[in-house]
Amino acid sequence: MPDGAMRQPADAAAIPLLVTDRPVLVFGGCYSNLQATEALLAAAARLSVPPERMLCTGDVIAYGADPHATLSLLREAGIATLRGNCEESLAQEAGDCGCGFAPGSACDRLSAAWFTHAQRHVDAADRRWMAALPPRIDLLMAGRRIALVHGAPSRINRFVFASTPAGEIAGEIALTGADGVIAGHCGLPFTRRLGRALWHNTGAIGLPANDGTPRGWFSLLTPRGDGIDIRTLPLEYDHPAAARAMRRAGLPADYAETLASGIWPSFDVLPPAEQARSGHTLAPTATLWTHAPAAEPTPPPLSHPTARVALERLETLWFNTGTLCNIACAGCYIESSPRNDRLAYLARADFDAFLEQAAAYPGLAEIGFTGGEPFMNPDAPGMIEAALTRGYRVLVLSNAMRPMQRHLPLLARLAAAHAGRLAVRVSLDHFTQAGHERVRGPGSFAPAMAGLAGLSRAKIDLTVAARFDAGESEAACRAGFADLFRAQGLALDAWNPARLVLFPELTGGVPPPEVSETCWQALRSRGRAVMCQTSRMVVHRKGKAAPRVVACTLLPYAAAFDLGASLAEAARPVHLDHPHCARFCVFGAASCAPSGASG
Repeated sequence: MPDGAMRQPADAAAIPLLVTDRPVLVFGGCYSNLQATEALLAAAARLSVPPERMLCTGDVIAYGADPHATLSLLREAGIATLRGNCEESLAQEAGDCGCGFAPGSACDRLSAAWFTHAQRHVDAADRRWMAALPPRIDLLMAGRRIALVHGAPSRINRFVFASTPAGEIAGEIALTGADGVIAGHCGLPFTRRLGRALWHNTGAIGLPANDGTPRGWFSLLTPRGDGIDIRTLPLEYDHPAAARAMRRAGLPADYAETLASGIWPSFDVLPPAEQARSGHTLAPTATLWTHAPAAEPTPPPLSHPTARVALERLETLWFNTGTLCNIACAGCYIESSPRNDRLAYLARADFDAFLEQAAAYPGLAEIGFTGGEPFMNPDAPGMIEAALTRGYRVLVLSNAMRPMQRHLPLLARLAAAHAGRLAVRVSLDHFTQAGHERVRGPGSFAPAMAGLAGLSRAKIDLTVAARFDAGESEAACRAGFADLFRAQGLALDAWNPARLVLFPELTGGVPPPEVSETCWQALRSRGRAVMCQTSRMVVHRKGKAAPRVVACTLLPYAAAFDLGASLAEAARPVHLDHPHCARFCVFGAASCAPSGASG
């Protein structure tokens, strides 16, 4: 058998094997991008790599305009190709692409259009070819056995990124019995050395790598006397033509724009470390995989200035009524409790003075009240009524327990008098009593549910905020709340992010990555927003003569986020250099704003 020929196993369930001592080109993620696939074949010819020494990690069909033509190029060239989740779903005529995106993510929303397009433009022969593709191909080179899979050995649609913990990657490699793994699916090129083992992702050719350039990526493996040289190489192609084809096909404009901008519309599927590198131009890499064990490298720091955010317009003005609260919650970011008065009760006269200043901001539409528990402040009901009387929308954050329940008749009257402009957002940390009381203390669940019921009966616009436990899926969390709301007779849609707001935890876990100016501009270009673009908060610190204005609701104590004594002084820019900026707003994609995703 000639060097480089694919050995087809006699047993159909066995793993195809490519044995060679010549360079091999590995690529994936053609994504129905005909122009990129043609450019890849031309690049292989320039590198003197014939089709029999080329391997594709799957997802031949996805976002682009030409699924049948792209697939035909690979099939006619005889390139050994893995079955990706897209091929698997299309072959089975499934209802979706099976990519494993989080429900509600940009990818989840946008995938329906391209998947429907792909289903219409593949024929029976295409489906038979996809169904026959193997889930794994092995490459034997320089004494190493490398398992090629689509997502991961454990699951075809598992996302493995450069930031995935080493133990998880090592466990996936161990499942193969091979020396290393080459995968696709995540769309970003990277190489990880774990002792003597290796995990490599070639990136994708059909979409950019979220690095602000239109290039795709592929890999060239070359055996050397002391190991295997692994090079990650950029692919230039006619991306304007590919984008025009997508627009003609009526596909989502978001992905057509990505071909030029290099920034994904779906960066929300990325872990924080990968989001932090949005817009940072990738460079070709070279790794020599030798038999000597290698230590885990430390990712290079991002040598870019910290992001700075200007106040674009004042839409929401928050008032912290004081840190006193009827309960003491575990992990309260503001340390509210029955004994903490570090932020004093905000006085009605000070509130009125700031409302007078607010008249200079015609775009200001919303007033928010937070604490502590706002209804602990005796002036809170009057302040809420004053804000409504001036024509503002009002959002009150409350635990819905006894302090709020005493004012239910007033709230009902205000809601009736100011239709659609008063909302209460209730903190309910879990859909089970045990989960909620683990945070808020024994005996806190039943009063909170009674408060929710009272607000519902009073026909007050109602939303719920919960902490999102990283140990459970968002779908499971929302399903749990849906069952709770149904059992309690509450007309709340748990699947609507504007009605059930899931907030990330603010502490614990891996330290958040830096928010660089490059990253922020890249994410901003795709619609990511932070509250300090449109919001400010008034606080009165204990012992101080007058209130101050701070950048956001999360940072009432941080000196760097104290912006002045007036709204005019507080209009200056904010540096996103606090861990909460990254963990909650930028990479957590959360907001305390009364409108939009947080309800």
